[in-house]
Amino acid sequence: ERRGDQRRRVLKKGSIEFGSSAIDCSIRNLSDQGAMLEVESQVGIPREFTLVVPKDAIRRNSRVAWIKEKRRGVKFKG
Repeated sequence: ERRGDQRRRVLKKGSIEFGSSAIDCSIRNLSDQGAMLEVESQVGIPREFTLVVPKDAIRRNSRVAWIKEKRRGVKFKG
């Protein structure tokens, strides 16, 4: 376990936004420092993007920390 904080399990809808594009995702766990996302396809998703969680009015600049199959761990920037 290399995370600096404990993530809480959630199941929320979100979107990965970059440029003028957006890809839907499911947020599987979340903390103040990062999240684990699940997407249908990894194709076309950049290493840095904005994670948007409309239900919680969250917009976080994010950077990919790891990728495994349909899941990716992200660390929030700033």
